[in-house]
Amino acid sequence: MRVYGATLDEETRCVHFSGERDIVAILVPCCSRYYPCFRCHDEDADHRLERWPRSAWGEPAILCGACSATLTIATYLEVNRCPDCAAGFSSDFAVHAPHYFDTVSANLRAAA
Repeated sequence: MRVYGATLDEETRCVHFSGERDIVAILVPCCSRYYPCFRCHDEDADHRLERWPRSAWGEPAILCGACSATLTIATYLEVNRCPDCAAGFSSDFAVHAPHYFDTVSANLRAAA
């Protein structure tokens, strides 16, 4: 799966978020491309980032950078680790989720 933006390694870390657990890329609905973060999208695209509506949270749109598994948005919003390889996901999730997902009144996973 190709990941766009300023990636630093094969686990999808980017120049903006390069911590040990910053290992997901998100398929953004506005351009159907995977990006490691909203900043990478904004630097690469000529349009505003579109968020995933709740009605589309069953879509496979999250790429685990550790094992390349694809998770549905709903699964990603519920877990702290990849269900396939158990790699941990960033604890900064709640801060960044509103950039990607319509999170109004959603129960977001707790920090890992």
